[in-house]
Amino acid sequence: MLSMLDGFLGYNQIEVSPEDQFKIAFTTPWGMFAYSRMPFGLTNAGATFQRAMDLVFK
Repeated sequence: MLSMLDGFLGYNQIEVSPEDQFKIAFTTPWGMFAYSRMPFGLTNAGATFQRAMDLVFK
């Protein structure tokens, strides 16, 4: 059985393709940053994570 921690660690391993990283970029006083891994809170992040888990456990 998977623990909640396993789910969180797996979630942060899903890569964002380089051509899409600008779509989830954010700006701070120290510059502009973009995620290279799927962050929590994106509209389709849950579905993307579920699809990855379905492939893993298939």
